[in-house]
Amino acid sequence: MAMAIALIVLAGGSVLFYFLSPWHLTPLASNWGAIDVTIGISFWVTGVVFLAISLFMAVALIRYRHQRHRRALYEPENKRLELWLTGITTLGIAALLAPGLFVWGDFVRVPDDAHEVEVVGQQWHWSFRFPGRDGVFGGARNALIDEANPFGLVSDDPHGQDDVLVDRPGVLLPVDRPVKVLLRSKDVLHNFKVPAFRAKMDAIPGQVSYFWFTPTRTGEFQAVCAELCGIAHFAMRARVQVVEPERFEAWLAEQPTHGELIARGPGNPEAGKAHYAACQACHGARGQGQQATNAPRLAGLDADYLRRQLHNFRVGARGTREGDDYGRQMRPFAQSLPDEAAIRDLAAYIETLPVAPTAATVEGDRRMGERLYRSCATCHGPQGQGRSAYRAPRLAGMSDWYLVRQLQHFRAGIRGRHPRDAYGNQMVDMAQVLVDDAAIRDVVAYIHDLPGTASAVARTPGEEE
Repeated sequence: MAMAIALIVLAGGSVLFYFLSPWHLTPLASNWGAIDVTIGISFWVTGVVFLAISLFMAVALIRYRHQRHRRALYEPENKRLELWLTGITTLGIAALLAPGLFVWGDFVRVPDDAHEVEVVGQQWHWSFRFPGRDGVFGGARNALIDEANPFGLVSDDPHGQDDVLVDRPGVLLPVDRPVKVLLRSKDVLHNFKVPAFRAKMDAIPGQVSYFWFTPTRTGEFQAVCAELCGIAHFAMRARVQVVEPERFEAWLAEQPTHGELIARGPGNPEAGKAHYAACQACHGARGQGQQATNAPRLAGLDADYLRRQLHNFRVGARGTREGDDYGRQMRPFAQSLPDEAAIRDLAAYIETLPVAPTAATVEGDRRMGERLYRSCATCHGPQGQGRSAYRAPRLAGMSDWYLVRQLQHFRAGIRGRHPRDAYGNQMVDMAQVLVDDAAIRDVVAYIHDLPGTASAVARTPGEEE
């Protein structure tokens, strides 16, 4: 009897939870209402079966419960019952499968007037590519991917020169216009999913998959990776903004093409040296950092990371949150740089500065720090050398007191919560593994002892901090 009551309570509670729960599908923002209908049919079919089986079991337990003088009737075959069960099961399976087959047929049948965007996945980052004025994507191969060519574009393909590259996890799309999404992966299996669009598809290394949808309302939506792809899978997100067509065209015109990026070059260190004059009062003449001015070491950081942080300070993605007092001090200096060319030049000059040893100022349990660092090593490298492909800066040899402060800021959301700081958002999530300040000190103490890589560290004998 207790089991029968439990089954009745479970069935009734499940029904009440569904109707009273605040967790339902997000509001639809695309043309795929048919997918919502299919999900609804699947829910009702499985829900009715769940209730029928649960209540049947409860009735059977009550009606046919054990009685001393009652004997069970053994009936090994009942053709009439078997026919009913087979027929009902067939109808249920058909109701589950048939709507999905029809929707799938539409899902892969792209309208002729759809424009295209390529989504490229890698651990743990989304980037985007649009065809240029010729309307044709240039060729791309994973074997060609390197720091100078992150999309792996074929250099001698004329169709690729005008391809528009968005090498950050944020993209704009025009409202009420069909879009074909081409998917490519650099490393492992990913899945690009925007829940509000009810659309998703695997990105598979070595091949190009696709799906399509039509955004039906403006707004900002979050894209996620819906395939377990590694330790930071949960933090692999992107922003998809649906805007009016005029704004989309203006934004697209502002993005660099492959040809423009090649012609732009990495930056002029000689020109950057003049810009660094405003930095050296705090960061030191050789970028060694000075704790007295709360200015971290810059020498040893790669130019890509420096450019990204200077840009974040300029646009307010850093240095605007309450509690980030030193970040607020950096914003005017970053804004004094006249343009993006100046940022590239300054970053190129800082990248040439020699790296000297730093003195330890943080005490912690290095053995515990080594265990905690295992999560960090995936992106920042086992020797703390940094990995540009993961947008992860060098940690080895950096100012340990500054690392402590930044990890505290990430964990508290003082740094990294701005919507335009995509990689900061990832660090906010990853920093939660450090449960308290003692854990932060432990991992930073371990990081301080890391040698980095021989190519990244150019120690200058006798150079003082």
